Amino acid sequence: MPTLGSHNLRNNLFVAPMAGVTDRPFRQLCKRLGAGYAVSEMVASNAQLWKSEKTMRRANHAGEVEPIAVQIAGADPAMMAEAARYNVANGAQIIDINMGCPAKKVCNVAAGSALLQNEPLVQRIVEAVVSAVGVGPDAVPVTLKIRTGWDRENRNALNVARLAENAGISMLTVHGRTRADLYHGDAEYETIAAVKAAVRIPVVANGDITSPEKARHVLAVTGADAIMIGRAAQGRPWLFREIEHFLQTGALLPPPRIDEIQQVMNEHLEDHYEFYGEFTGVRTARKHIGWYTRGLSGANVFRHRMNTLDTTREQLLAVNEFFDAQKAISDRLVYVDETVGNSGPDNKGEDHTDRLAA
Repeated sequence: MPTLGSHNLRNNLFVAPMAGVTDRPFRQLCKRLGAGYAVSEMVASNAQLWKSEKTMRRANHAGEVEPIAVQIAGADPAMMAEAARYNVANGAQIIDINMGCPAKKVCNVAAGSALLQNEPLVQRIVEAVVSAVGVGPDAVPVTLKIRTGWDRENRNALNVARLAENAGISMLTVHGRTRADLYHGDAEYETIAAVKAAVRIPVVANGDITSPEKARHVLAVTGADAIMIGRAAQGRPWLFREIEHFLQTGALLPPPRIDEIQQVMNEHLEDHYEFYGEFTGVRTARKHIGWYTRGLSGANVFRHRMNTLDTTREQLLAVNEFFDAQKAISDRLVYVDETVGNSGPDNKGEDHTDRLAA
């Protein structure tokens, strides 16, 4: 699907919205390295929070590659409609509704994937947001992200997909897990395939897409129009480039060289520091550095030391010293055993020893 509403997309490889991760610097980097579309971090629908530093930063799209897509979250139809109008007035060209987040602090206020328990409320929210910005001559596409249901006994993605389509949703993303699954177990591609077969709007498959081969497999078995990648791109934004090349040619790109990874990371960190400022920048960059170095020789010791540094200058110097040391080991970054089955929730422990991932 190269288009969404009136917007032409580079390809059908999308960056998933991830709170605390897909800020403007990260979205820009992924787009530069092959992603065709990226959705912002979740913005609360509560108007009292719109002037907070966090929300204003999340709504900062200055210089961003279009189209600009903003995800909103909440459980009140009127507030969600107002949030959509507010974000469109501030530059959003696409509004995405979050009904997929499984986080307790979101679900505890009946938002995110908790909404899947209440289909009438889902319908009211979707209709309210579409009516607010998605109709008329200046219509803004409204998209929806869901899970397959609340738990495995209550999978209702098909019902939600049909009511979303009838309410005017332009595109539907399905994470192939229930809310109860969180990020455990394998994604249900059969459910995504059933949703795709049941509606006429574009459907995006999300969940466990960690390699070019897996991307091709998921597109084939689901029939989805696009795929959305989240955790697998953390510290590995070139994954989009690898997938795009593989889908076009059937050939795998070689892993990036150390000097390119170092350059990508330096550019990312400089943009990150500028975006957040000194105090917040050095602290929020730590997770990205952890992902970039995950599985590399000496990475655990380095991360512990790096987390004690309190200035961007010290942090950047330490990162470059670490990568310079890696060059002395090999011209290609090679993983050590800690990446296998021990990488935590970010990539579910997949073995990426055959290619560079961080």
